[in-house]
Amino acid sequence: MPKEQKTLPPQHQTQKPGHEHEMSPRPEANDVHYLGSGKLQNKVALITGGDSGIGRAIAVMFAKEGADVAISYLNEHKDAEETRRLVEEQKRKCITVPGDIGDEQFCKALVEQTARELGKLDILVNNAAEQHPKDSIEEISEQQLERTFRTNIFSMFFLTKAALKHLKKGSAIVNTPR
Repeated sequence: MPKEQKTLPPQHQTQKPGHEHEMSPRPEANDVHYLGSGKLQNKVALITGGDSGIGRAIAVMFAKEGADVAISYLNEHKDAEETRRLVEEQKRKCITVPGDIGDEQFCKALVEQTARELGKLDILVNNAAEQHPKDSIEEISEQQLERTFRTNIFSMFFLTKAALKHLKKGSAIVNTPR
């Protein structure tokens, strides 16, 4: 007899970006059975979209491996505070910085704040992205197209450009698929 497959209930939120704390069931970002081994001891990581989802999971895992973490997010303050709590539970520092990564000046300021407050920058994770599914290409406005590219593509360029002067030999830039 085939095993019954469980499916999650559909999630719907009217605001974009959504708020993870309103989801039911909540996504899991912290594998309590995983114990870090110090692979990122004394490193500093900047993670965009670190307030929730994959970004939150990255922040927690990096903290378990010994890294201090800066996360950027648009306006999901409650979710960002939960990520901060999870990182600090690992006895690591975490700063949260709200703002629009589609804006080059914000990206410059974000990188500089990370380096100033956490002492350096070793890892940049370009994770934040947005999507607005439509049934037809004809439904996508010029404004929506530009907004999506600013968040998903331009931000990687802006952040990498700003981070280069802080990254030393052995540093890493991780771009997640969009």
